[in-house]
Amino acid sequence: MSTALKWKLIAGFVLVFIAGGVTGVFLSATVARHCLFAPAHHGLAAERMRERLTAQLKLTPDQVAKISPIVDKAGTQLEQIRSETGHRVHQTFADAHREMSAYLTDEQRAKLEQIRQRHQHWMHRMHRQQASPAESSSP
Repeated sequence: MSTALKWKLIAGFVLVFIAGGVTGVFLSATVARHCLFAPAHHGLAAERMRERLTAQLKLTPDQVAKISPIVDKAGTQLEQIRSETGHRVHQTFADAHREMSAYLTDEQRAKLEQIRQRHQHWMHRMHRQQASPAESSSP
């Protein structure tokens, strides 16, 4: 095997390895964004909890009917906790930005405001995307 062919094979393997790594990072980021940053559907936590309990505990339909009110109550409480936490996080950032602005130049304050607006726009876009499927599934 010639030296040139060896280097071509090595380069090919390296390129395939890099392409696989880039694909893995892209797919992981997409899944993480969907799972971690997507707002919750109302009732989704309870529905997922009910499905897991039914499958893992092999619940009968009668048992599912009996535990459904408990699961629904827990799901509602979890959604409320998530919402309250989101508001607290938003307020923490707003307070931090307000306190930091006293130490920033006018140019830095403008950039900080751009960051805030970009984040707000991103959050509104996510909420609209999340609301669209729910609206389309409504009768």
